[in-house]
Amino acid sequence: MIRVVIADDHYLVREGTRQLLEASGKVDVLATVADGAQLRDAVDRLAPDAVLVDIRMPPTHQMEGIEASHDIRAKHAQVGIVVLSQHANSLYAFELFKDGTAGLAYLLKDRVGDLDELLRALEEVVAGGSVIDPLVVEGLLNRQRSSADRLLDTLTQRERDVLAAMAEGRSNAAIADALFISNSAVEKHINSIFAKLALTRGESSTHRRVAAVLAFLRNHDARADDDRNR
Repeated sequence: MIRVVIADDHYLVREGTRQLLEASGKVDVLATVADGAQLRDAVDRLAPDAVLVDIRMPPTHQMEGIEASHDIRAKHAQVGIVVLSQHANSLYAFELFKDGTAGLAYLLKDRVGDLDELLRALEEVVAGGSVIDPLVVEGLLNRQRSSADRLLDTLTQRERDVLAAMAEGRSNAAIADALFISNSAVEKHINSIFAKLALTRGESSTHRRVAAVLAFLRNHDARADDDRNR
């Protein structure tokens, strides 16, 4: 059972989410709260495995959820964070991941109705992984291919398979299982991806992982547009 605290200022949303998660038999919702202050207090008192938090909450309805997430991770590094948003705004995602991606997920609220997707995100962050909703990136990033995008053409097919799995939020172990290769092979491919995308200097592994995924999603979106326009 994953022990979770839910934070959303809309009563029906947080209660509906609570019932959905508890009905799965895999989640124990310890508390539901309406703002960032209550969320911080609940985490201090209840020590959950993860929190599910809306971005915009009282008092300003700006980025209270992200601010609370950073505060929680600074004090309770083991707590996984799943941020839910109605807004496909990449700036919010970058703000959430500015200090790294481990144990963090950014999903659109549409995912609440997809129980399997929501459970996967919770399981991933509890295990220290990360999940980035592709729609957050695909709809907003510049459609012009950057130099990083062009470098994607240098990747081998296996490296592209690994990068696609990374974009789905899979951990290294999950990628290995999906592609029927060893964990060491996955690490080798990821290091090669970082090198070919020029992501080897001055950046943490988590930041390089996010940058690689964003480049992949932007490239995928541009190619899809080209195909539709033919």
